[in-house]
Amino acid sequence: MVDPKLLVEAGVHFGHRTDRWHPKMKPYILEARNGVHLINVEKTAQLLEKACRFLREVAARGEKVLFVGCKKQAQGLVEELAKKTDSFYVKERWLGGMLTNLATIRKSVGRLRWIEELEAKGLLEQMPKKEVSSLRREAARLRRSLDGIRDMERLPGAVILVDVVKEAIAVHEARRCRVPSIGIVDTNGNPELVDIPIPGNDDSIRSLRALLEPLAQAILEGRSEGSPHESSELATVEP
Repeated sequence: MVDPKLLVEAGVHFGHRTDRWHPKMKPYILEARNGVHLINVEKTAQLLEKACRFLREVAARGEKVLFVGCKKQAQGLVEELAKKTDSFYVKERWLGGMLTNLATIRKSVGRLRWIEELEAKGLLEQMPKKEVSSLRREAARLRRSLDGIRDMERLPGAVILVDVVKEAIAVHEARRCRVPSIGIVDTNGNPELVDIPIPGNDDSIRSLRALLEPLAQAILEGRSEGSPHESSELATVEP
């Protein structure tokens, strides 16, 4: 069970200024104080538990999860939890087509591996310096964008989005590909864009850790169970 008091201690309840809110977040807002919306952490806890149940189911089926968090304060945490749970991650920049055009992304991964193989075999040393420099820059660029998904050969079983506003393209691609999505939604976001919205502060590292660590733990628990639950948790949650 998720303890709402711990969510408050982590600052999960702090939303944005009242002049930066999305009307569809109204059911999840407790009150406005000093010009800032405060999130109802009781509802956050309920939806976080729902997301955990669903992720256990996904992991128990043997499917992988994709973490997406490209904002500065989320990058390290996203990589840490993805590696801990043997999941995929995108932490630098979402490249258009990462879900909707996966075949092209796989070609880019193949290109990266080809350059790395040339490097490993010492073949770059036999090429002109200008070409070597160009290939190394290309590899560095591809590595930044693709390192967390280099083994993602098919669509993931679920996507976890740290900020549905910043990651709007990823949100759109998940919907288009019908990949189940879980998203942390601050008071300026639209909760209807993801399958399971988790209302919460998406700017504070403490808040993000309080929301993402239970999700990571659920993935690990699902893997250890190794069998799917009877029903999906993607039923609509009433506000």
